[in-house]
Amino acid sequence: MSETENKSVEITKGVNGLEKIILREIRGSSAEVYLYGAHVTSWKNEQGEELLFVSSKAIFKPSKPIRGGIPICFPQFSNMGSLEAHGFARNRVWTIDTDPPPLPPNVTNGVFVDLLLKPTEEDLKIWPHSFEYRLRVTLGPGGDLMLTSRIRNTNTDGKAFTFTFAYHTYFSVSDISEVRVEGLETFDYLDNLKNRERYTEQGDAITFESEVDKIYLSTPTKIAILDHEKKRTFVVRKDGLPDAVVWNPWDKKAKAMADFGDDEYKHMLCVEAAAIEKPITLKPGEEWKVRQELSAVPSSYFSGQLDPSKVLQSS
Repeated sequence: MSETENKSVEITKGVNGLEKIILREIRGSSAEVYLYGAHVTSWKNEQGEELLFVSSKAIFKPSKPIRGGIPICFPQFSNMGSLEAHGFARNRVWTIDTDPPPLPPNVTNGVFVDLLLKPTEEDLKIWPHSFEYRLRVTLGPGGDLMLTSRIRNTNTDGKAFTFTFAYHTYFSVSDISEVRVEGLETFDYLDNLKNRERYTEQGDAITFESEVDKIYLSTPTKIAILDHEKKRTFVVRKDGLPDAVVWNPWDKKAKAMADFGDDEYKHMLCVEAAAIEKPITLKPGEEWKVRQELSAVPSSYFSGQLDPSKVLQSS
C-alpha cells in the first residue's frame, strides 16, 4: 500500500474493543466494517450523513449478531434449514486478506478491503462442508458502497453443498410512513407472515402502514427506496441475486426484540438482495460470485426513472 492508500483504509477498535476497518473516500464518504460477521455497520455520504440503520440497542458481543447495518445471511436464510436463523457467517470473526487479488482492470478505482471466512472444526460439526467465502467491501469514488461475495466449495470429499443467502441491508429512513419502494410492482412474493404463501404484488409502489415481511421472487436488478421527507433515494443494484426481501417489524415485533428500540421501526427499512427461492448448489472447486451496489442520490435526480407514470407525481 502506498502512503495515500494507507490513509484510506484504517484498522481500529470499535464498540467493546471489536476490530473494525474504516474505508474513506477522498471526497468525504466512508464505510465501517467489523471483522465480527464481516458486518458493515456504517456508510456515510460526502456530507457525513449516516445512510444505514444500526439500533441504539445493538449488542456488539460475539455470539449475538449486530442489529442493523448489513448482516450476511449464509449458509441459510432465516429458519429455512436446520441451522440457527440466518446461518453462522454473521456470528464469526473473519480475517483480513492482506494480499488480495487486484481489482479487475475495468473497475473504477475505489478503496476496498477483502475479508475471508473459512469453517472452523465447530462449524464443520453443524454444517459439514468446507468452503472459502471472500467478501470485498468497496467504497467507490462517488460514495457508492459495493459488496462482492465469492463463495467457493473447497470440499475434498467430492461432495456438493447447497445454501441460501442474503445481504440483510438495513437502510436509515426519516419516517417509514413516508417511504415508498419502486421496482417490485407486479412481482410475485412469498409472505412470511402467512406461512410463505405466494401472492402477486399490485401495480403501485410499495408503501408501509403495518408489519411487512415478504420475499419477492425473480426481481429486477434495480430497486429504488424513496425517502420523501429526506428527499433522498437509495438505489440497490444487484447482480446474481434474483430475490429481494422487504422487512419492517412495526411496533409489536419491535417491542419484542431486546436489541431493538420500541420506536426504531419508524426509522429503518430492510431491502435485502438474496438467493432464497432457488437455493445455490456448488460442486467442489466451483465458485459463486454475486454483488450488490448501494447508492444514495437526491430524489429529484432519480424519481420516476423506474416507472414513467410516476414522473408527474414526484416532482
